[in-house]
Amino acid sequence: MRILKALVLIVAVLVAGGFGYLFFAPPDLIRVGANYAAKIVCSNVFLAGRDAQEVLTVDVQAPGHPLLRLMRVDVDEEAGTVRTGLFGLIGGGLAVRRPGQGCSSVPEGGVDRLIERPAPNRTALATGSMWPAGSQVELPVNEALDAVLNDPALTGPGMRAIVIVKGGAIIGERYADGFAPDTPLLGWSASKTVTGALIGRAIREGRLDLEQTASFEGWDGDGRADITLRDMMGMAPDLEWNEGYGSVSDVTRMLYLERDMAGFVAGQPRDDDSPEGVGDVFEYSSGTTVLLSRLWQDSFDDPAEAVFWPYAALFDPLGMTSAVMEMDASGTFVGSSYIYATARDWARFGQFMLQRGVWNGRSLLPVGFVDWMVTAHPASDGVYGNGQVWLRAANAWMEGDNPNLPGDGFFMNGHDGQSVSVIPSEDLVVVRLGLTPTDQRYKVAYLIEAVIGALDP
Repeated sequence: MRILKALVLIVAVLVAGGFGYLFFAPPDLIRVGANYAAKIVCSNVFLAGRDAQEVLTVDVQAPGHPLLRLMRVDVDEEAGTVRTGLFGLIGGGLAVRRPGQGCSSVPEGGVDRLIERPAPNRTALATGSMWPAGSQVELPVNEALDAVLNDPALTGPGMRAIVIVKGGAIIGERYADGFAPDTPLLGWSASKTVTGALIGRAIREGRLDLEQTASFEGWDGDGRADITLRDMMGMAPDLEWNEGYGSVSDVTRMLYLERDMAGFVAGQPRDDDSPEGVGDVFEYSSGTTVLLSRLWQDSFDDPAEAVFWPYAALFDPLGMTSAVMEMDASGTFVGSSYIYATARDWARFGQFMLQRGVWNGRSLLPVGFVDWMVTAHPASDGVYGNGQVWLRAANAWMEGDNPNLPGDGFFMNGHDGQSVSVIPSEDLVVVRLGLTPTDQRYKVAYLIEAVIGALDP
């Protein structure tokens, strides 16, 4: 009995010691998971009006790392905070609502140090007009298209919203249970193309130039000083970067462990293993897009004016009144990943791109800028455009067949099955949003092919 009691005591001490270690010095993987859970729950609760426990269970735990299944969530609606942790105690996950701006992840706590920015004023949409000028939609009868949109194999597992635009009008849409035309949905990396358009908008206003070098602290005197805006737009700045998900990588550290995301990315060195120079190596990087956000924000003398600008310059003129681009804790827009908008508003942006940056007869971007954006960057082997846009449909890299879509198509692809696909030769935009991890092996190209077939039998 004495031996047994001693063993129990030893085990208890080890467990307590292990718990104490995890509580006071949690590994980065747990901290990433906790802050990820807090951020996703916060945005979906305060932007989309969804239930916190449902979001934790369905959006965070079910498709994610096994550790996420041990996360617990605490929402304070009055304070606008979401706290998460392993068993509710370990990891210190925290996200904070920012009025009119969604939520920000606040690694290491310190809400009092959160850099505040004013909420942007928004322009109301004309409710009595037809989409895209207003909110009214009248779907035509098309049995062939209905059959496509009712086929789960084509819409894919975890589909939440689909909007089909032909000739500038919505001709078909579908929503999963619990989601509706007014539900804001996260575009993940589809946000990158919006950032590319904002760069074009800033160029048109004379704030930026594609040939200017990207100046960040510490870049003087080394090869990074040669990186231009053009290099960054085409994902070719030749900075070291790991875009891997599911572990602690550069991208997950940036999104969930860093208060100042742009500062973290700017601290990345040149890739010494690359024999080529700046602009010669394509490497997909959410960090590069965050630097682009920081660059256009720095073109304003007044940080508050920069907060208002994407809404006044792009979202509201397009009628994207649901669109919210979220910030990090330092006040930088996370233009790589964090734009929420309804499926109909994502379709508005797709239509804007199809119309080559022209809206209501007014060119919001430099003439020819969208043509340049969707031209293959020389370093990308034909898969990525000059301006933060893919030239192949989501998951086309997977083994297996891919439909032979029209060659003029371009695609805004995002994590977990987000896509805004533009096919100019068909005058077509296909928006498909959902929660579809890569291991589901869903390819939106088959949906696009079927839609084209239904409309052009």
